Order: sequence, then structure tokens, then C-alpha cells
Amino acid sequence: MNRIAALILLIFTCSGLKAQQKPNVIFILADDMGYGDLGAYGQKLIKTPNIDLLAQNGMLFTQFYAGTSVCAPSRSSLMTGQHTGHTPIRGNYEIEPEGQRPLPDSTMTIAKIFKNAGYITGDFGKWGLGFVGSSGDPLNQGFDRFFGYNCQRQSHNYFPDHLWDNDQKVVLPNDFTALNQYAPELIQKQALKFIEANQTKPFFMYLSYTLPHAGLQLPAGNEVFEKYKAAFKEQPRAIPQKWDGKGYQPQAYPHAAYAAMVTILDTYVGQVIAKLKTLGLDKNTLIVFTSDNGPHREGGNDPDFFNSSGSLRGIKRSLYEGGMREPMIVSWPGVIQKGKRSNQTGAFWDFLPTFADLIKQPVPAAVDGISILPTLVSKRKQQQHEYLYWEFHEDGGRQAIRKGKWKGVKNKANHAESARWELYNLEADPAEKTDLAAGQPDLIRQMEKIAAQAHRSSDVPEWNFNKN
Repeated sequence: MNRIAALILLIFTCSGLKAQQKPNVIFILADDMGYGDLGAYGQKLIKTPNIDLLAQNGMLFTQFYAGTSVCAPSRSSLMTGQHTGHTPIRGNYEIEPEGQRPLPDSTMTIAKIFKNAGYITGDFGKWGLGFVGSSGDPLNQGFDRFFGYNCQRQSHNYFPDHLWDNDQKVVLPNDFTALNQYAPELIQKQALKFIEANQTKPFFMYLSYTLPHAGLQLPAGNEVFEKYKAAFKEQPRAIPQKWDGKGYQPQAYPHAAYAAMVTILDTYVGQVIAKLKTLGLDKNTLIVFTSDNGPHREGGNDPDFFNSSGSLRGIKRSLYEGGMREPMIVSWPGVIQKGKRSNQTGAFWDFLPTFADLIKQPVPAAVDGISILPTLVSKRKQQQHEYLYWEFHEDGGRQAIRKGKWKGVKNKANHAESARWELYNLEADPAEKTDLAAGQPDLIRQMEKIAAQAHRSSDVPEWNFNKN
């Protein structure tokens, strides 16, 4: 009888082991972090030891792009596997009193792909793709668990008066005169609890951190902030008036504050990795780290001081390289080769087909991305993009195309008479200093053709190019 019991126990143990062999996936998304903000990408002033170690233990990409150069459409591109000429959300479309235009019910998201494969799914941080109870609510887009800011506008304040726990409002003892509870810390605690609670099941966790987006806010007496103030010998800037809770809170020490926010984000990444190791999950967990768009100037931030764009041209809202080429690191111990750099050209819309490939799920027909799993695990030939395409619908509209080594950029795209394509050879000129359009008429015609094909009309008028 004891032998039979032992045999049954062995069968169940082996069955459980087999079930757990589905890899966990943690997708870490920084908010407004530039290509040059990490030590692994050349940053000299800000300390990011945990993310740098992630790069040393995994694969670092040098030619990877966000969905576009602002939050909501970039994240829509990530979630849907569609570039910004196709994805449902193509701009920061605000809904009052709280939230953004929602993803439609019919949207197939990364979270739904994982959920269909039997994964537990959680999002911790900032959503911005549909207000609570709408079709775009994360609970209606494939997530079992959400904690954080539903509304990206609310996330401009790190000491909000509430966050959301699924569809329940969590009231916090904060107002603009009393900054008591730091939202990133509350969100991080819930994320770590999610890992622990689901350690025996395959899970997908989307860590949509708000750091280091403005405002430049930190808890009182934060040690990291104080160390950077001393290291930079930063003199306080005059603040013209007392903050009334509207807009970004003024920051007297913007250099130290931004650096501290990046380092705190790095600390949170280190805590996630440590939790995985403690639970014995690190070797069965694929981690992605990237950012949603280039660095910002809001709230007094100074990306030039840190060389946040990494010597690339442009910042947030620009479709030059600095506005959307991002740090991208993938780590999976024992599976992805350590310390490897990849120049594979890719973008946010590649993640959905990559994850579907990883967990053997069908890829929706409307997806624009390709799987980069062959690059990560080196088991088959890597498919390449014919082109990458981006749109931006502020400041008169912008379009950009990457085709091989060539990059086309059109500013003021709504003004047909004055708009023209600029053309750059990124192999020779990654900083996009020399416009070669005048000598390449055939390439310009190709760019025009691609742009016309890649843009699908939106039911939101301002997300179309009016050519007026």
C-alpha cells in the first residue's frame, strides 16, 4: 500500500512539474525612459545596477522601438501587436472625469493570449487604455488582476488620492498639502504579492511602472534623492509659487529627482528578480525590460544633462530616433544566451506574436508584428520586417518609416503643401543629422507608398491625416 501511495505521489509530482514548465513571463515597462538612461546603454550619472545585471545575464537589443512617442498609443501597439497606423488607440484621448478612450471589446491583447493558454495574468502600474467598467478596462482585456492607476493623467501625481484594485477604488490619505503614501511603493508591494500567490501556476505579469515619468516626486527624506543631490552638487531652483495640486508638482532639484526615480525603478526590478530567486522561479521566468517612449522635459526634467536619448536625435513626441528607440533587454537564465547584443530591428508590435510563439498560441490575422523568438533562442531563422511604420497625431501630425538602414520622417504631415519626407541613413548617421532626401527620389516615393498603405482610417477624426 505504501508503494502504491508513493507511486501516486510521484505521478502527481511529475505532472505538476510538467505543468510548471510553461515559462512565466514578466514584462517590465518603464515610463518615459530614454535609450541612454541605463548604465548598460552608456549612462554615466545614474546608477542602475539591477537592470545592468539583467542585461549581462540576457540579451540587449540596440535597434528596438516603442509603438510611438507618447504613452497611450505606444501601449496600445504593445497590447495589440499592431503599429500605430492600425492599432485602435492612436493618441492620448482623455475621458472625463477619469480615464482614456477604451480599447474595443473585440481587441485581442497579449493578456488574452496568455489567458487563453491557461496563464494567470496581472497588471501593476499604469493602464491608460480604458476607464473602469469600459470595454478597455484591463479586467475586460485579459487581466485577472489589476492594481494601480487606471488613468494615465492621474499618474502624473505620485501621491494620488486613490488607486484602483481591480474595479474597486482604494482611497489614499494624500492631497496636495499632505504627501503621505507613495503610489509606486504601494504598487510594487502588490506586484511582489502576485508573484508569491501564483508561484505554482504559470503567470504573465505586466509591470507598467510610472517611473520616471513627471512629476518629479519622491517621498520626504528619500536617501537615494539625497545622495544624488550631494553627488551632483545641485543648487535648488526657485519655485515660483506653492503647488495647488494642479499640473506637475514643481521640483527644486530636478536632476537629483529624475536620477533617483530611475534608480528606484532599478531597485524595484532588483526586488522582482530577488523574489523569483527566493521562490525558485528565476530559471523558468522570461523577463523583458523596455520603455514606452523617449525621455521627457515635463516637470523641469533635463534630458540633456543625462544624455537620456543616448546621442540620438529627439525626445518624447518626436519620431526621430530619440523619441522612440528604446532600451530593450530580455533575460531567461539557461535559455537565452548571456551577455549577447542583438541588432535585430523590431518594435512593440513584435511582442504579441513572440509570446504567442513562445506559448504555442495562434497569432491573430490583423497583427503587424513578427516573432523574435528565433533571435532569443537561436533555434530557427529569424524573419525580418519589410518596414516599420509609426504615426503621431499632435503638432500637425508626424509619420516615420524604417526600411532597412533607411529612416524616413515627415513632420507637419497634415499640411500637404509644406510637408515633405526627410531621409536618413541610420547605419552611417544614427543621430539623423544629414537629410539625404534630395538625392534619393526613388526611396522617397517608396516611403510615400508605404505610408499610404500603412495608415488605416480611424473613426476618431484627429487620428487621420487631413492633408489640409
